Amino acid sequence: MSDQSLLQEIGRYHDIDRYQDLHWEGSFQEYLDIVRDDPRVTRTAYQRLYDMILSYGTEEYIDNKKKVVKYKFFEDPMNDGEDAIYGLDIPLMKLVNVFKSAANEYGTERRIILLHGPVGSSKSTIVRLLKQGLEEYTRTDAGRVFTFSWEMPENLQHLTGGEEVFHDPMNEDPLKLIPVEWREQAIQDLGLSDTSYEVVVRGELNPASRFIFRELMKHYNGDWTRVMEHVKVRRLLFSEKDRVGLASFQPKDEKNQDSTELTGDINYRKIALYGSDSDPRAFNFDGEMCVANRGLIEFVELLKLDTAFLYDLLGATQERKIKPKKFAQTDIDEVIIGHTNEPEYRKLLDNEYMEALRDRTVKIDIPYITKWNEEIKIYKKDFNNEKVRGKHIAPHTIEMASMWAVLTRLEDPKKHDLTLLQKLKLYDGKTLPGYTQDNVKELRKETDNEGMDGISPRYIQDELSNALVSSKTESSINPFLVLNELESGLDNHSLINSEDERNRYKELLAVVKQEYEDIVKNEVQRAISADEEAIAKLCANYVDNVKAYTQKEKVRNKYTGQYEEPDERLMRSIEEKIDIPESRKDDFRREIMNYIGALAVEGESFTYETNERLQKALELKLFEDQKDSIKLASVVSNVVDKETQEKIDVVKQRLIDKYGYNEESATDVLNFVASIFARGESKDQE
Repeated sequence: MSDQSLLQEIGRYHDIDRYQDLHWEGSFQEYLDIVRDDPRVTRTAYQRLYDMILSYGTEEYIDNKKKVVKYKFFEDPMNDGEDAIYGLDIPLMKLVNVFKSAANEYGTERRIILLHGPVGSSKSTIVRLLKQGLEEYTRTDAGRVFTFSWEMPENLQHLTGGEEVFHDPMNEDPLKLIPVEWREQAIQDLGLSDTSYEVVVRGELNPASRFIFRELMKHYNGDWTRVMEHVKVRRLLFSEKDRVGLASFQPKDEKNQDSTELTGDINYRKIALYGSDSDPRAFNFDGEMCVANRGLIEFVELLKLDTAFLYDLLGATQERKIKPKKFAQTDIDEVIIGHTNEPEYRKLLDNEYMEALRDRTVKIDIPYITKWNEEIKIYKKDFNNEKVRGKHIAPHTIEMASMWAVLTRLEDPKKHDLTLLQKLKLYDGKTLPGYTQDNVKELRKETDNEGMDGISPRYIQDELSNALVSSKTESSINPFLVLNELESGLDNHSLINSEDERNRYKELLAVVKQEYEDIVKNEVQRAISADEEAIAKLCANYVDNVKAYTQKEKVRNKYTGQYEEPDERLMRSIEEKIDIPESRKDDFRREIMNYIGALAVEGESFTYETNERLQKALELKLFEDQKDSIKLASVVSNVVDKETQEKIDVVKQRLIDKYGYNEESATDVLNFVASIFARGESKDQE
């Protein structure tokens, strides 16, 4: 293939029509036609941001009797969920409500939005998504934004420093070229009454464009239409990398902070050209607030700003103006959003000189996740058996690490009959006897600062990574390995402030280990008793006996052919597995028969799988009957006869096929459960 044909082959991926559409240029008259057809192009920064979020759709659901709106934008559809936000639908709903209020100009458009929360609670991720969303949105037809440049013939290029094209330095809306005195009437003449937002273009041009506009008006003796012939309108694409419409500011060393970083500075090389440092053409409107005009500016660690910056910030919010050095106040239109953590916010509350800032701030708390299943999603996104090569992640590993993380963030329930683990399960949507959705609502209300401290997701991710590179296992990592990593890391954790806090976290690790022990014991029990044919036979035998018992009949013995009394011992041995007391056995048996009868009326047949409680009882009974024949406790002794080994291999294969273990982790879990039963047997003998 020749060099030319290779270039053509690569070039076919480029969509020229789309490129030309995104880089459209036209006259001021053509822009007025666009405005008439699609008034959305004139939206304010907040209106554009709010509409961008809505463009991805919403979903409503009920959480503890409260209607919650889930905004799909925060699932990060732009990057297939790479930066998806989990478990924070309510804080995000509050944030979007602030954007909605600002879009409708109810007052919050004159405020700083402050995301407040502990480290690692996804504050900066939220802002990163908003910025990326705006970048993508301005590349769609629905999110089009326009600005303008000045085009000068040679005889007028002295106005632009010898440049033929002079881009408006703050990417203003071209409608600002209509003088304020008759702008409102002119916009009405465009016939824009049927828009979702009232079209209002506020403020004057920035000093540089205002200077050129004024000089051209002089040149043409006040003929505004002639001045507009020098205006070239172009489409504006937001880009943080190109410093267009999006900016971020991060405080540096206090001694080196300079407010010109926000508002721009004099270009000393151009003073010689224009003769004065107060000539707007000799000024670089490249401060972060100038760059972010029409879009969004992020303040990283907002409350670490020097006092001089705060004055600029106060004006930018309340008056929506900035004060560049040696120039009049300049109008801006941008979303100002910052984030900070708890210690810095407490300093703000304690500082009486910051009262004006507090008054102009809308605080949105971004806590840690307090729902177990949502926390799991964070880690499963990166730590799963598709992404992780070379090490198998055993079942429950991510779940147990997530459980501990959430437990550290929960406040002890004020009701003494409820454990922290039970509270976690209630928050996660599980049901507990005696607790309703109203109770869960009360549990949330009685907390003071829940979710605002505890273990950060970053710590969990770091320790999961440590476990994956550990040499303690060959082909897999399991919950105990990860929980041990989490515990050993606590001794050097830089964000733990007291020994009491460290000890509390270690006690919660013990709670999680016990929960895992119960889960895995049940799992192995189910694997051992997973002989469906044996369960079905046991179920049929139980139902025959229950039917005879409730109808006061006898049961025919299949082997002898004789009629015998119902086998009370068999029935009780099954019912006791799910804690049915002797006093309640008749009720339970009638309940089973009524259930079977109801299924028959509907034309459905009864199997052990149709009743969850009975299935659990049958599995536990079968496990008890089979564990002695398998001699599970002998696994830990490494002295196993051939017949037992074959049975163990069958169970191991079930763990691999049905529960997602690999060879190593299945062996580990069998050894662990075997050791539990060995401990139990030794205690019984004592």
